[in-house]
Amino acid sequence: MSCKRGKLIILSAPSGSGKTTIIKYLLEKGLPVQFSISATSRPPRGEEKEGVEYYFLSPEQFKEKIREDQFLEYEEVYPDRFYGTLKSEVDTKLQEGKNVILDVDVAGGLNIKKRFGNDALLIFIQPPSIEELQKRLEKRGTDSPEVIKDRISKAAFELELAKKYDEVVINDDLNKAKERTLQIINKFITHL
Repeated sequence: MSCKRGKLIILSAPSGSGKTTIIKYLLEKGLPVQFSISATSRPPRGEEKEGVEYYFLSPEQFKEKIREDQFLEYEEVYPDRFYGTLKSEVDTKLQEGKNVILDVDVAGGLNIKKRFGNDALLIFIQPPSIEELQKRLEKRGTDSPEVIKDRISKAAFELELAKKYDEVVINDDLNKAKERTLQIINKFITHL
């Protein structure tokens, strides 16, 4: 007897929109979803562990997997600094009937949707405005003014692509955004 194939939930957002906080909330709420661990070519930071936060690969290993078409999506953020979603990480879970949640950039999300069609749900977490996003990034205090400028520039591009997503959740109130995202995903995974 084969089990029903799982579904894919893809969350994307400009940096500073609250996506990571929302994903953490969804996982804590006991949704029947599993988070897909990404691969990266950067070294582990702090207490990060292989196979928990990321799969850590050397730049050469990452490029080899690209050549072997092992990624659903990937991005070279800086020279030799890659992030990507392994096909094997997602496909195995889906075939076991598990629902999978992905945290990927906007372009990567659109590419994955093309492959999975109606078995994938694209959710865009949108800041209330570019100005508010800039305030959040500055308040976070983790990035230089140059990095913030780059992130704001990228966010303007990502906001243009948001209209191609299945659902857009505006995060002007974090608790409401968490609940709205939870409702959207519950409806998607319970709909046959």
